[in-house]
Amino acid sequence: MIAHGVTPILNVTDITASFGWFERLGWRKLWDWGEPPSFGAVGSGKVEIFLCQNGQGGRGVGTNKTTFGDEQENDKGCWMSVWVDDVDTIHQHCLANDIEVTMPPTNEPWNVRELHIRHPDGHVFRISKGIECEED
Repeated sequence: MIAHGVTPILNVTDITASFGWFERLGWRKLWDWGEPPSFGAVGSGKVEIFLCQNGQGGRGVGTNKTTFGDEQENDKGCWMSVWVDDVDTIHQHCLANDIEVTMPPTNEPWNVRELHIRHPDGHVFRISKGIECEED
């Protein structure tokens, strides 16, 4: 098999509210389907995510306040990495736009600077940028 792309599908409780959440993040609504809409897509650059109201996958916010560590098994939504140019600017944008931050920007030992945010339905976005290794 040769794949030409992957489009995640997120199960959401309220597609209209989810369109709004993604717009606060800086994404745009691409299209919706149904009356009232129950399926649609959001996009940023060349990246697209489908949203399905009450179907196609799991969702749910666990009792955990952070998304790494001993409590991460409580997450019930999908996890995905989103690669960007500036994690810190996005962190400030999230704070200013009432987007739940579950882990502030952190330099991880696997040479990635990561920020975690959580969608109201429990989906976790690892906002990431590779960091260059310093040579000894």
